[in-house]
Amino acid sequence: MKPILFAVMLFSSLRLFAFQDGDSIEIKTRQLQEALDSITSNFKWQRGTITLPGNHAKLNLPNGFKFLNAEESQFVLSKLWGNPEDNTVLGMIFPEHGGVLDDSSWAFVVTFMDIGYVKDEDAGKIDYDQMLKDLKESDIKDNEERKKLGLSTLTLVGWAQKPFYDKEKKVLHWAKEYDTESETNTLNYDIRILGRKGVLSLNAVAAMYQLPKVNANIDQALHMAEFTDGNQYKDFDPKVDEVAAWTVGSLVAGKLLAKAGFFAILLKFWKLIVIGLAAFGGGIWKYITGKRKKKEELAYEAPASPESQDTQG
Repeated sequence: MKPILFAVMLFSSLRLFAFQDGDSIEIKTRQLQEALDSITSNFKWQRGTITLPGNHAKLNLPNGFKFLNAEESQFVLSKLWGNPEDNTVLGMIFPEHGGVLDDSSWAFVVTFMDIGYVKDEDAGKIDYDQMLKDLKESDIKDNEERKKLGLSTLTLVGWAQKPFYDKEKKVLHWAKEYDTESETNTLNYDIRILGRKGVLSLNAVAAMYQLPKVNANIDQALHMAEFTDGNQYKDFDPKVDEVAAWTVGSLVAGKLLAKAGFFAILLKFWKLIVIGLAAFGGGIWKYITGKRKKKEELAYEAPASPESQDTQG
């Protein structure tokens, strides 16, 4: 769907309904939800096997997941969620029942880093505890740069999942917790799949209290994406292929600045919609999201099972 057309539909839909003074909060909630549902009904969701733009890689989505293409994903990230534009985004993977305008939902943002063949000899030698200390020390300078770019500040709290590299499958994954300017800490869950000419990236956009949900799906996510024949890590040809300046360690330590900034700016979904809703009763929306968010936060505060805490396998 074209962004301009979607924006017109957005505000047209909001103008179609107005709350009556005598309406109960339940009626207002239902009316608002119906209007929001109508806004997103034209997205073209894909399922099953999907070849990504560029033909470097493909997704094999299991039951329970759906895919939004590059154009619609870029629109969601920049126009609806208020993040910097990035035309390198190849798409987004959502849970089957998750929506782009649902605060309780989360998604994997799919990109391809065309950086060349990443050697993995350093993978078993990395001191991730020391790396965490170094990353925290660099926060002050990084946040000054983010402010200049008009982005939210990020303060690294720690590993939400310590980095783990599967040398056989060439898959690296880790998670960071960030303290942001929002009410809820942000979860950055990263998956990197090494290939012949670059790295396929799946980055989970979620709130920290949603970590158990993301953890429950990580095993499937690790097997969702693969490089096509001829583009796999084993297909590397030193005579013609470029070796990346990056290593496994530098993939984990990479900074979240300009283009990658949106990966850590959570719950900015409503920059356009809140403006449109202001005249229709913004308090109703706060009631809806607050109720849902509180329920999920309570679930997050409950002790997690050992299985949900360990995803390194």
